[in-house]
Amino acid sequence: MQKDFEGRVALVTGASRGIGYQLAKNLGARGAHVIALARTVGGLEELDDEIQQAGGESATLVPVDLKDFGALDRLGAAIYKRWKKLDVLIGNAAMLGTLSPIGHIKVKTFDEALATNVTANWRLMRSMDALLRQSDAGRALFLTAAQAHSCTPFWGIQSTTKAALEALVRTYAAETEKAALNVNLADPGPVRTGLRAKAMPGEDPSTLATPEDVAPALVNLVSAQYMRTGCLYDRLSDDTLDLLNG
Repeated sequence: MQKDFEGRVALVTGASRGIGYQLAKNLGARGAHVIALARTVGGLEELDDEIQQAGGESATLVPVDLKDFGALDRLGAAIYKRWKKLDVLIGNAAMLGTLSPIGHIKVKTFDEALATNVTANWRLMRSMDALLRQSDAGRALFLTAAQAHSCTPFWGIQSTTKAALEALVRTYAAETEKAALNVNLADPGPVRTGLRAKAMPGEDPSTLATPEDVAPALVNLVSAQYMRTGCLYDRLSDDTLDLLNG
């Protein structure tokens, strides 16, 4: 595998399973030093083993709940102390919540989803912004979903939090348009993950792409060679929508 991320430092959230796991593995195999965040220690350790087996270097494993916002602030300071920069930030971790009529959603469930899907990504932007600007080609990518636009009945948590995330990312992209920092969104579409199985238990998983299938295309969006910013990449259609210039 080409080592086009050699010398680059990449942070991936939700890296212990699913899409985040494969994104981190792909980045590591392509030469990046991966800072992998997740709550599941065992999954992170397996990821580290796989990255090394693929010819990458040992990853930095950070077992953390993204709702621990103070930890995200401390992480930014730790990255600065060790590397003085961050080249890649991928906000992959997300919470589905429950599929329910809006009036039946529990307050705690809504608050937790908002904290995980929106506030945690803002805290990461806030903590990592100066580090990304220290890179010669800083790249930030956040994963979204079609429900942000379709507002499908009973998917209110997903629709609301992903729409808020998209607004946050678009604003950040507009603010950094003149910097050496590209900020984009990607919709991976339906993928064979635990989150998808929870949402669609009757679906045949063999009809879906696997996280391993979708990871390379998404990783290409954070390469130093990818120069677009303020865009939404739709994997299913392979189209890219410019959100800043229409």
